[in-house]
Amino acid sequence: MMAVEDDGRCAEQPPAMRRRELLGVPAALAGGLVVAGCASAPGMDAVLGAGTAVSPPAGTPGAEDEVPVTPPEDLMREHGVLKRILLIYREGIRRLEVGEAAPYQELNAGARIIRSFIEEYHERLEERYVFPRLVKAGKLTDVVPVLVLQHQRGRLVTSRIIDATGRAAPRESPPVTPRPTRSPRQGLVADMNAFIRMYEPHEAREDTVVFPALRDVVPPKEFLDMAEIFEDEEHRRFGAAGFTGVVNQVADIEKRLGIYNLAQFTPRG
Repeated sequence: MMAVEDDGRCAEQPPAMRRRELLGVPAALAGGLVVAGCASAPGMDAVLGAGTAVSPPAGTPGAEDEVPVTPPEDLMREHGVLKRILLIYREGIRRLEVGEAAPYQELNAGARIIRSFIEEYHERLEERYVFPRLVKAGKLTDVVPVLVLQHQRGRLVTSRIIDATGRAAPRESPPVTPRPTRSPRQGLVADMNAFIRMYEPHEAREDTVVFPALRDVVPPKEFLDMAEIFEDEEHRRFGAAGFTGVVNQVADIEKRLGIYNLAQFTPRG
């Protein structure tokens, strides 16, 4: 941030605090951080994002960069990763059903992203921070248990998909749970179909009902605290690249399968 020297010029000051730290700064004190006549300073967007100082003029470069990602937005964009892997599963199903070479490596990579990013990270956030708040407030008490059960069932299916695709040799290998009446290919297709069938309505219900309800039961300050917790956990698990790094991994799988080009999904005529 900047301070005014005797001659009216702005002098460099230590870097601004993080958004979370600013949540505890009294409004009067935070307001004193802004000095009329000083140019926009690095780090001031963090103060502005905390709602403790005036907003920069419209059109100021970088003024929009520090708009915080809210918990529902964070969770919904993570659902976008899940949707893209469901498309990878669909392509795997198509190839298996028509007798093409099974893309075991790509399916395994997609399932492992489901395991690490969706099940061990995204769903754990929901189970720890979202569902308990709704139940405590008496909201969606009939929906939450179903969502939790689906998380549990999804992890079982993911384990079978990882096992079937990870141990698949040039030919075939049975899934972790043998299915006497099905071939290994049929078992894998059945598991991917079951996963898609469950998670399409699952994530749609969360996006349209569960996450909007979270806003009704969490106070604004706690809402911002939750956003910081989500961000910290994301980078702790997935490094500096975080969400973007995971999206790039998914894109690499799509490219290997030939389904990355968005235009190819456009109907003709």
